[in-house]
Amino acid sequence: MQATRKLWTWLAVICALSFAALGWVGTEIYVSAPPIPKQVVSSKGTEIFAEGAVMRGQESWLAAGGQQLGSVWGHGSYLAPDWSADWLHREAVALREIWAQQTHGTGYAGLQLGQQAALDARLKEEMRRNTHDAATNVITLSAERAEAVQQVAGHYIGLFGDDASLAALREQYAMLPATLKDVADRKSLAAFFFWSAWSATTDRPGEAGLSYTSNWPHEPLVGNTPTAGTGIWSIASVILMLGAIIAMVFFHGRHAEEGDPTPPKADPLFSLKPTPSMLATRKYFFVVIALILAQVGMGVLTAHYAVEGTALFGIPIAQILPFTVSRTIHTQFAVLWIATAWLATGLYIAPAISGREPKFQKLGVNLLFYALLFIVAGSTITGWLGTLQGLGNEYAFWIGNQGLEFTSMGRVWQILLFVGLLIWVTLLGRGLWPALKTPSESRGLIAMVFLSALCIGGFYATSLTWGRQTHYAMIEYWRWWLVHLWVEGFFEVFATAVIALLFSRLGLIRAATANSAIVLETIVFLFGGILGTLHHLYFTGTPTSVIAIGAMFSALEVVPMALIGVEAWRNYQRSKAALWVAAYKWPILCFIAVGFWNVVGAGLLGFSINTPIALYYMQGMNMTAAHGHAALFGVYGMLGIGLMLFCLRGLYPRAAWSDKLLGWTFWSVNIGLAMMVFMSLVPAGIAQAWASITHGVWFARSPEFVHSTMIERFVWLRVPGDVVFAFGTLFLALFAFKLLGARQAKPATGRAQQQAV
Repeated sequence: MQATRKLWTWLAVICALSFAALGWVGTEIYVSAPPIPKQVVSSKGTEIFAEGAVMRGQESWLAAGGQQLGSVWGHGSYLAPDWSADWLHREAVALREIWAQQTHGTGYAGLQLGQQAALDARLKEEMRRNTHDAATNVITLSAERAEAVQQVAGHYIGLFGDDASLAALREQYAMLPATLKDVADRKSLAAFFFWSAWSATTDRPGEAGLSYTSNWPHEPLVGNTPTAGTGIWSIASVILMLGAIIAMVFFHGRHAEEGDPTPPKADPLFSLKPTPSMLATRKYFFVVIALILAQVGMGVLTAHYAVEGTALFGIPIAQILPFTVSRTIHTQFAVLWIATAWLATGLYIAPAISGREPKFQKLGVNLLFYALLFIVAGSTITGWLGTLQGLGNEYAFWIGNQGLEFTSMGRVWQILLFVGLLIWVTLLGRGLWPALKTPSESRGLIAMVFLSALCIGGFYATSLTWGRQTHYAMIEYWRWWLVHLWVEGFFEVFATAVIALLFSRLGLIRAATANSAIVLETIVFLFGGILGTLHHLYFTGTPTSVIAIGAMFSALEVVPMALIGVEAWRNYQRSKAALWVAAYKWPILCFIAVGFWNVVGAGLLGFSINTPIALYYMQGMNMTAAHGHAALFGVYGMLGIGLMLFCLRGLYPRAAWSDKLLGWTFWSVNIGLAMMVFMSLVPAGIAQAWASITHGVWFARSPEFVHSTMIERFVWLRVPGDVVFAFGTLFLALFAFKLLGARQAKPATGRAQQQAV
C-alpha cells in the first residue's frame, strides 16, 4: 500500500512538472513564432500584400478545407501539395528565371554551369535574407523577387478559382473549380501561402542558416537542409531510447509481477444483471458500429480520389461529396466512434463496479446519447453544406468545417461536445462514487478510471483555445494538445485502467498487483507522452528547443512498448485460464491485437518517423499515414471494439452471441489493416521519402510524383486490404444486427445489482 502511495505521488509530480514545461514551451512558441507582417512591399514601394491579408488568407484556406486539402508546414492531407513547399519551389524557380533573362537574355536552362552556379548562390542569399522590419512590421522584397511573388500568386489565384488552364491540375489535387468563390479570399490565400514559405526559408533574426521552421521543407535551391541540431538530437534520442529500454527490461526482471491468481471455477459476472442505465448504453454501441461503417465508406472514397480526383469510376460524385468532405468525415468519425465506444464503456461499468444505480442515471445516459447524436449529425451536415456552398470564413469557423485535421467541427459544436463530456464525467463519477469511498483492493484502479475520465472531459477544453485570428503556429500547438494528449494520452490511460479493472473483476489478475502496475504504467507513459507531444511541432514555426525536448521525450514514449509483447502474451494465457473465460475470447483477443499494433503501429512505424532527422524528410508523406492508420485503428480502434464487445457480452443473452461472426470480424479487420499498411502505405511512403531526400519535399508531393505510375500502383494495392478490412466491418454489423433480434435482458433493481456484484 505504501509503495502504491509513493507511485501516486510520483505520478502527480511528473504530471505537474511536465505540464509546466509544456506550458513554458507554449510561451516560447508565442514569442518566437514567425511575425505576421502588416504589409509586404517591393523595394520600389509597391504594395504586394495589404494589411490583414495573411490572416485573412489563413482563414480562407481553413474555410476551403484547410488541412483536408493539402498541408502547410507538413500538417494536413497528402494528395494536394504541401503549399509551403510548393510556393517556395515555384518562387525560387521564378526568381531564378527572371534573373537569367535580365542578366543573360535567356532562360536558366540555357546557361553555362558557371553562370547557373552564380545564380544559385545569389538565389540562396536573396531567399534567406530577412528583410522584415520589426519596427514597422513590414517585409520588403527586391523588385525581382516581388515580380516572382506576383507570378506565383497569380497561379494560386487561378488554381483556387476557375481558371480553365488549371483544370487538369485541379483534378490531380482532387479540387473543384472555384474552391474559393471570393476573389479577395483567393488573393489573401496567396498572401498566406507566401508567408508560410517565407517563414520556412528566411533566417531567424540573429541566426545564419536557420529559418523559422528549422529549414523545413527540404529545398536544396534555397539552402533548406537539416540543421546540426536536427541530426544531433536525433542521435541522442536513439541512444536515450535504447538505454531506457535496457533499464526498463532490467527493472521488470528484478521486480517481476506476482503471478496471476487461480481463476474462479465459474464466471464471476455470469449472474450480473444489468441495471436500467447499463441497458441504456446498448444504443451507443450500435451507433458506434454505424459510424465505423460510415468511416470505412468515406475512407474508400477518399483513397480512390488519389487516382481519379473528382470522380468514382467516372461518376462525378465530387460534386456532392468532394475530397475535402469525404476526408473530413473519415478522420472525424474515427475519433468520434472510438470516443463513443469508450464513453459508453464507462457508463456501463460504473453501476456494475459500485453496485448501485444512482437516481435518474438512466435519464442522464439517454439524454447524453441524444445530445451526442445531435452533435455528430449536426456538425457533419453543417460542415458538408458549408464546404459545398462556400459560406465563408466566419461560418466555417463557428458552424461549418474549421479545416483542422481531427478537430474540424465548428466552434459551436466543439462547445456543445465539451459540455457533453462534462455531463459524461458527472454521470460516471456519480456511478463510481460508492466504490470510490469504500475501501477495497480495487479502489486505486477505480480512482484511475475516474481521474482519466476527468482529464478526458477537461482537456477537451483545449479545442476552445484558438480563435479565427490566432497565429497558425499557436493553432498547431493547441491542436496537438487535443489530438495527442486527449486522444493518444488520457483516453489510453482510461482504457488501460478499465481493462485492468475488468480483468480483476473476472479474477484473472490480482487487484493489488493491478493497482500498482497501472499507476506505474501511467507514470512511464505520461513521462514521455506529455512532452512527447512536441514531436508533432518540430517544424511548425517553433524555436529549436522544441526539437531538443520533443526528440528526447518522444523517444521515451517507445520504452513501454518493449514490454507490451509480454503483456499481450500474458493476456493470451489468461484467455486459456479456465473454460468459462472462452466467453470473453474475442474481447481479450482484441486487447491482444492492441498489443501487437502498439508495437508495430505506434512503436515501429511511429519511431520510424519520430526522430527529427527522419521527420524532416518524411513529414507530410505516406509513412505518416501508415503510422496513423496502424496506430489509430490498430491500437485505439481495437481497444474500442474490445471494450464494446465486453459490454455487449453482459447486455445480451449468451445464446445470441455469434463467435463465428466475431472471428471473421477480428481476423478480417486485422489482416486487412496489415495488408493496407504494408502493401500500399509503407511502400508509397518509402518512395516519397526517397524523392524528398533526393529532390525536395515539393517533388515528393508534386502531381508528377504522386500521380506517377509507381505511386498509383501502390494506391491500387490498397484495394485487396481495403476489401478484406471492409468485409470485417460488415461482419461486425451483421453480428450487431443479430443481437438486435435477440431477447433482451430485464433490468435489475439496485439491490439485485448490488447482490450480483
